[in-house]
Amino acid sequence: MIAPDIAQIAATLDRAADTATAVPQVAAEAGLDVDAAYAVQAALVQHRLDRGERLVGLKMGLTSKAKMAQVGVDEVIWGRLTDAMRVPDGGTVDVTGFIHPRVEPEVAFLLDRLPEPGEPVGDFTDAVRAVAPAIELIDSRYANFTFSLPDVIADNTSAGAFVIGPWSPVPDGLENLGVLLEIDGRVAQVGSTAAILGDPRRALDEGIRLAGRHGVRLREGWVFLAGAATAAVPLRAGVRVRAVVEKLGGASVRAVS
Repeated sequence: MIAPDIAQIAATLDRAADTATAVPQVAAEAGLDVDAAYAVQAALVQHRLDRGERLVGLKMGLTSKAKMAQVGVDEVIWGRLTDAMRVPDGGTVDVTGFIHPRVEPEVAFLLDRLPEPGEPVGDFTDAVRAVAPAIELIDSRYANFTFSLPDVIADNTSAGAFVIGPWSPVPDGLENLGVLLEIDGRVAQVGSTAAILGDPRRALDEGIRLAGRHGVRLREGWVFLAGAATAAVPLRAGVRVRAVVEKLGGASVRAVS
């Protein structure tokens, strides 16, 4: 079997994101398995780093049953975040730079030290400096927002942009806090942090373990997006999005064109 052309696939996905032009799925034709897909992801993000962006954290994907069902895959995955993806809380994001953007409410962690792989969830209190409500804008580079597991991994787990609200100490009951996603002040999705692997801290544990398989370790000061608490909602220009997490407050962004 001919080995997949990692560099070519990464270049194709990078160009798709840069021009906001959807491309066909690549994994089946190229013979990408999960490990090769993560190699493509690394090469894809390297294009961004070569243009001057810098890594600021990691994100999880498919950590809720609702999200797995929405996109038709069933394995937790991880991706990379760069500084250029971050949008200030209360700021604006130009949706014309994306293909088919969607938003989802999340929980973000700010790392105070490097957690060890396999470290018990209960010991994360001193590893996490703070927690915040967050919004992730996802945007698959594939036509019709349809993909296999290797496809979405290669595409950096559909990472588009993210917003982080005010940081707070980790509250009691983080494993089951109410979550709302509002569009123009109207509730579009209702969920709970329990949808994030039963406890968002478990997502951090999974992120450490899975990224570690590929030689990536989380760094002090990095942001970690634990995953969506609800299904994603399509984003259109002109609306204001707000994610609210019980005890943590909210994060917001306005979509423009």
